[in-house]
Amino acid sequence: MKFHPPTVRARLALWHAAVLTLIVCIFSAGILLFVEARLYAALDAQLGLQIATIGKVYREEPDELKDLASEWGITLFRVDDAGGIREQTEAWEREGLSRALQSGDPASPLSWTASNGRRYRVHSFTGSSYRVAAALDESSLRETLWTLAVILALGIPFAAGLAVAGGYFLAGRVLSPVGAMAQRAREITAESLAKRLPVDNAQDEFGRLATVFNDTLSRLQDAFERLRRFTADASHELRTPLTAMRSVGEVALQNTLDTVAYRDVIGSMLEEVDRLTRLVESLLILTRADSGKVHLVAEDLDLGVLAGTVIDQLHVLADEKQQELMLQAPIRVPVTGDAALIRHALMNLIHNAIKYTPTGGKITVEVSATGGRAMIEVRDNGPGIPAAHRDRIFDRFYRVDTSRSREEGGVGLGLAIARWAVEANDGHIELANDETEGSLFRVILPARDDLSAGGGDQRSSYELRRREAASSS
Repeated sequence: MKFHPPTVRARLALWHAAVLTLIVCIFSAGILLFVEARLYAALDAQLGLQIATIGKVYREEPDELKDLASEWGITLFRVDDAGGIREQTEAWEREGLSRALQSGDPASPLSWTASNGRRYRVHSFTGSSYRVAAALDESSLRETLWTLAVILALGIPFAAGLAVAGGYFLAGRVLSPVGAMAQRAREITAESLAKRLPVDNAQDEFGRLATVFNDTLSRLQDAFERLRRFTADASHELRTPLTAMRSVGEVALQNTLDTVAYRDVIGSMLEEVDRLTRLVESLLILTRADSGKVHLVAEDLDLGVLAGTVIDQLHVLADEKQQELMLQAPIRVPVTGDAALIRHALMNLIHNAIKYTPTGGKITVEVSATGGRAMIEVRDNGPGIPAAHRDRIFDRFYRVDTSRSREEGGVGLGLAIARWAVEANDGHIELANDETEGSLFRVILPARDDLSAGGGDQRSSYELRRREAASSS
């Protein structure tokens, strides 16, 4: 079963202590090995100096070998020549150091343990007719190493304890911004989305994290505000026709009317029902769009033909207001997209242009292609849209002139649906400002790769069909 510390602070402290303890252990082992190597090097140097001294005395004054112990302090040595053992100290014989020579010729210094447990450093040198062997007691060296090892071993737990305490303190200081962010986050609710997490340093990791959360809160606040506004606007739009129907119905019930008057009342109520139906259908479209339940059916389209079909359907509305509704589609513009959604977007744009263009006005729908993009422009010579309203013209239920729009039968959802339909086909819709009279809405869609195959002067199939119809009539 694994142990998991309850907090990040505790985990950081333990990891800090573990890493620091490992470093201290490695450092301590390195120190111990380095000191051991240096001490043995000094001991071997001393041993080599003794062997050199013994060899010199043997070559120059052999009879003075027995005085080396008293005069030079060399108590552990042995000299062999052709006749056998020439000189051997009492301590050498007592400690049985000759067995060290029997185990092998220690041409290089080696450590040997006597029968009493004492350790010696033994070394020998073989000359032309003699061999000199000497030894030094390692007891003081090993005591020094043992003392150093104990000191280092006792220091490791102490260092680990300091590492835990220091790591816990440092982790607390480092993680303090997280605590402040958590405290502020507890205070943020759906009613207080305007609050933001504190950002002490926007350049460090916690600052960037807090900035990301604040951006998310901003988007959530905007989404909540749009949802509240959408709910309020939808409620208001639904209440208005219901109130009108109720008022008309109550007046009709309170008064005795003839057949013609009752027919007028029923007709008025049916107009409100029709308005409610359009509103509910628009809300249903937007709800499906927000939920992602609308499945696109991509197909190859000719924008000129599609725009011409929409114009044919709306021509009767333009004729009622004696408006000139024209299509300019000089070339074939092929695109790939959902025909129903693109048709719906064009229907809303052209219908809006007809609705807000005065009687006798002119509406032009131009289909073109440039830079690998297909483009549809809907231009009218109506009153236009003031600059103060252009940023919000595609918002749901937003109207430039509330009273006029409601009288015209609009609910403020047409442009919102048009924008969604175009963006669902990887396109873009904008309200262009070319400093001319009226409004200009531009729909930009990605064109197919074979756009250039249409030819610079090739007329669209809708344009050809219109020309043929005009010539036959």
